[in-house]
Amino acid sequence: MQHEGDDQGDLHGADLSGRANRIYILYIQLWHSRDVSPRAYNSPRRIVAATKTRQRIVAAAAAILGTAEGISGFSLQAVADKAGVTRLTVYNQFGSRRALLEAVFDEMAVRGGLHRIPAVMAGSDPQAGLLQVIGIFCDFWSFGCDALGPLHAAGASDPEFGASVRERNERRRRLLSVLVRRLAKDRKLRPKAPGDLIDVLFALTSFPFFSQLTAAGRTTQAACDLIQGLATDAVGRAMKEEMPVGAD
Repeated sequence: MQHEGDDQGDLHGADLSGRANRIYILYIQLWHSRDVSPRAYNSPRRIVAATKTRQRIVAAAAAILGTAEGISGFSLQAVADKAGVTRLTVYNQFGSRRALLEAVFDEMAVRGGLHRIPAVMAGSDPQAGLLQVIGIFCDFWSFGCDALGPLHAAGASDPEFGASVRERNERRRRLLSVLVRRLAKDRKLRPKAPGDLIDVLFALTSFPFFSQLTAAGRTTQAACDLIQGLATDAVGRAMKEEMPVGAD
């Protein structure tokens, strides 16, 4: 004999079972949605738009760095306001202030002609390569002279910016080190000469040195000729002196 309470218990159990089934089905649907979520679709139009946005952000960042405020007024929010986008857009594109700084430097490097360096480094004559590299950096320093002066000065007061500038300068040092090692293979250099030569060439090809040479109105080409001459003299002094024939 079935009692009323038993009927109610059965109904209550059925309700719980149905609810459990619905929860389980929802769980399965959510789990599989990880695998069947819509794939990202990047149309050519969307890619072009994103590229233009990125370029606008970099241009805005460069413009801020070129103002009197310079690095002190440089922030993701300030760049976003200047570019006419949200701070989140800037963050999604670059992720950090340092990465945005690097993007500005990369853009300046391309526009200033540093992209010519790989072709020069592929050459077989390290002496000629050195002179060409000096010419490329002279062109670059001249191209960005108005902006590079304040930017280099700002590195002393802003640790993050200073780190970016030092990293860029170390790339130049590594480049010169490769050329000096090639020179050492082709020519007989004094034992300690390679290290000293790298330091001298690093100083000669720096922006402060170029800036001093052009401060009084000297042209870029005239400054470049001087630097190339000094570099050639430095290479000559780094070479071993050959003993005269018959000398002890």
